[in-house]
Amino acid sequence: MSADVGPIRTGIGGWTFEPWRGVFYPDGLRQADELAYAASKLKTIEINGTYYSTFKPESWAKWAAQTPADFKFAVKASRFSTNRKVLAEGGESIDRFLGQGLVELGERLGPILWQFMATKKFDPGDFEGFLKLLPTTRDGVALRHVLEVRHPSFVCAEFVELARKHGAAICLADHATFPLICDVTADLVYARLQTGADDVATAYGEADLGLWAQRLKAYAEGDAPDDLPVLAAPPAKAPREVYAFIIHEGKVRAPAGAMALQSLIDA
Repeated sequence: MSADVGPIRTGIGGWTFEPWRGVFYPDGLRQADELAYAASKLKTIEINGTYYSTFKPESWAKWAAQTPADFKFAVKASRFSTNRKVLAEGGESIDRFLGQGLVELGERLGPILWQFMATKKFDPGDFEGFLKLLPTTRDGVALRHVLEVRHPSFVCAEFVELARKHGAAICLADHATFPLICDVTADLVYARLQTGADDVATAYGEADLGLWAQRLKAYAEGDAPDDLPVLAAPPAKAPREVYAFIIHEGKVRAPAGAMALQSLIDA
């Protein structure tokens, strides 16, 4: 990748999914080897189980050991930190989530995704209080944060500017009902592509994959896609790291879609 273009990584959500066996995973592959196999085909995986549960440091270290050195995990933060009436009071739960051992991933730790319920409305004061609780490092490991909001009240320049002030990326959600916020607010772009279908071999059709490949390349080059709206003035042009996850209902074809999208980008 050129010095003036950031890396682009495409991937999926999780790696333990029974319908992938015999479709994505070869017949006879041991379940214990599924992560290593997935990491050999993809450049990133979003860990979803951390939204519901905590894991021991040994588990995080084991996951790191099963993946290539240039592989990245995205990690979905605990729901106990985001599904709260007052976000600014979540310091203890945030610290508990960050302290469970995810720093064992080391250089393989990518962005942390903070996902909010669709009923959570934008409260500028409370949301800024939450952002102030998010550290930039933990035990010497850099932390980068992504905000996935799902209520239409967040579709405003004030939210974009607040996220930019604190260096947090806003998740670009390609979803049937959740709002699409395309503004760049950090040194990375994080997309969750959720409108695919299992009756398409690659989840998204060829034309749609080509369109997303162009968009992701534009972000990596420091630009913004011409066909996506923005709410606030764009930041200065600079190369950005880009993550894109294909996560759709059914998700059987998600791995094929992620690999097809990566092939278009790399070509």
